[in-house]
Amino acid sequence: VDAVMRLKKSGNLEMIQLIQKPGGSLKDSFLDEGFILDKKFNVGHPKRIENAKILIANTPMDTDKIKIYGARVRVDSMAKVGEIEAAEKRKMEDKCERIANHGCNLFINRQLIYNYPEQVLMNKGVTSIEHADFDGVERLALVTGGEICSTFESDASSDVLGTCDLVEEIMIGEDKLIKFSGVAKGEACTIVLRGASSHVLGEAERSLHDALCVLTSTVRDSRVVLGGGCPEMVMSKAVEALAAKTPGKRSLAMEGFAKALRAIPTIICENAGLDSSEIVSQLRASHGRGESTAGVDILTGHVGDMASCGVTECFRVKQQILL
Repeated sequence: VDAVMRLKKSGNLEMIQLIQKPGGSLKDSFLDEGFILDKKFNVGHPKRIENAKILIANTPMDTDKIKIYGARVRVDSMAKVGEIEAAEKRKMEDKCERIANHGCNLFINRQLIYNYPEQVLMNKGVTSIEHADFDGVERLALVTGGEICSTFESDASSDVLGTCDLVEEIMIGEDKLIKFSGVAKGEACTIVLRGASSHVLGEAERSLHDALCVLTSTVRDSRVVLGGGCPEMVMSKAVEALAAKTPGKRSLAMEGFAKALRAIPTIICENAGLDSSEIVSQLRASHGRGESTAGVDILTGHVGDMASCGVTECFRVKQQILL
């Protein structure tokens, strides 16, 4: 709920990132504001950067070799090999120079960053993170308000940079991750799921995603209906009443639909391990007496008043199920 309320009605679930970290129990899961990238800083770089200006890129940072299949360069002396290597080095240095000219102090690349460019960037006061996964890079660009660059030819414009108040390394379980707090899009947050095994985590993530989807549609349209199989019983009663007045074979189809609606309270009972045929027939009788708020109370195992139990469901989801 906190995560969805942060979205301020935009309903953009891209802003909510789910990270699975095996270890601990499900109770150790938590919500963290900002964005967490499942990466480490490169060795020897500062572990904390304030007022970060982030340049996010997807570019090769190895020496620009001639990448044509079957191409060869033939030279007649070692000195010329040295010249080629020096030229490659200069080219790399120019690229790092252009990256630094953007005025960033954190460079995040989707591909590898080799030792030499890392060293050049470090000398210019730019920290680098390499090999950030694509999902992470795309989402980071969205959250910090930056763009993913692949060329750096343009004059040092700042509109491609993402911003964030603090970038620091944190520990979750046994892993180090990088946390971006105070990001440009304040709606962003990260839910870190903990659990004993990858199966538990996968199941938790799917359940959580369902819950987030229901909550975002509830935020957009805050109408609710009673839950616990109550609306289905009301509808099935109305359909049966109409079927009784309808001549011909159509009434059979209507009765079939009424019966199908009653399958929902039956399933609720079965999920709770209750005697479904007993409770659903009691439920029908209650609705027959005009108790229109009666539903399955799984805590007591009897028919209960859904309004006083406070069991509600999102109207939009219910409507979608029916349609």
